Amino acid sequence: GGNFFMQRVLNRYRDELGVTALRPELDAAAARTIAHLQSESAKLSISGAQAAGGRLQANVSVENLSGHKLPTAYPSRRVWLHLTVRDRDGRTVFESGAPQANGAIQGNDNDADAAKFEPHHLTITSPDEVQIYESVMAGPDGALTTGLLTALRFIKDNRLLPHGFDKRTADKDIAVVGPAAEDADFTSGGDKLLLDVATGGAQGPFTLDAELWYQPIGYRWAENLRKYDAFEPRRFNGYYDAMGGASGVVLARTSATAR
Repeated sequence: GGNFFMQRVLNRYRDELGVTALRPELDAAAARTIAHLQSESAKLSISGAQAAGGRLQANVSVENLSGHKLPTAYPSRRVWLHLTVRDRDGRTVFESGAPQANGAIQGNDNDADAAKFEPHHLTITSPDEVQIYESVMAGPDGALTTGLLTALRFIKDNRLLPHGFDKRTADKDIAVVGPAAEDADFTSGGDKLLLDVATGGAQGPFTLDAELWYQPIGYRWAENLRKYDAFEPRRFNGYYDAMGGASGVVLARTSATAR
């Protein structure tokens, strides 16, 4: 089901978890899962890249190749764009969505603060804006939650739509929720957004690298377990602390040059 991360956790901590599957079998299963994700999930493309007047602009498009929302299944999963702009000497002049060693996403409001969440973006203009395709839940009091028993509704659902999905007529149980519902570029089969960032005094030509990352268990979902004083969540947090940096994988990547 796309959860290569838990396959790796089970293999690394196989003795204390009583795992009976052989180590090579779980290694192979994780490798097959990643290979499937990277060949069948999504495509990225960049168009209209240009640099002028101290700014770089480009359109970044994501196509959902699956037959369902991406990501699908358990709502701990998320997909996001990691965008990097480098000058002619290879120096980074802009970056959005960098994965962190603890499993967090740099600039993501929800990873920094459990009471906030990253909105859906039409345009990326600063490093603290990250396009994350995810579902975010709230309880009856309106507060964000990662607990399925306390969740009442989605307050954000901009997971990438499959081809053939009409967000205008979709049933409320599977509807797009939040600003993505009104985004004309967020539609059947994917999303397109504008990157519009300052390059300062850096010299081109500029290289724009785009990566689409996938994470089966997002940082906030693991971090919210810390408040529970019980053996099982403490054990899982220990696993995540040790392996969070390997909890994501690149689904697709592309590059473009702006002159």
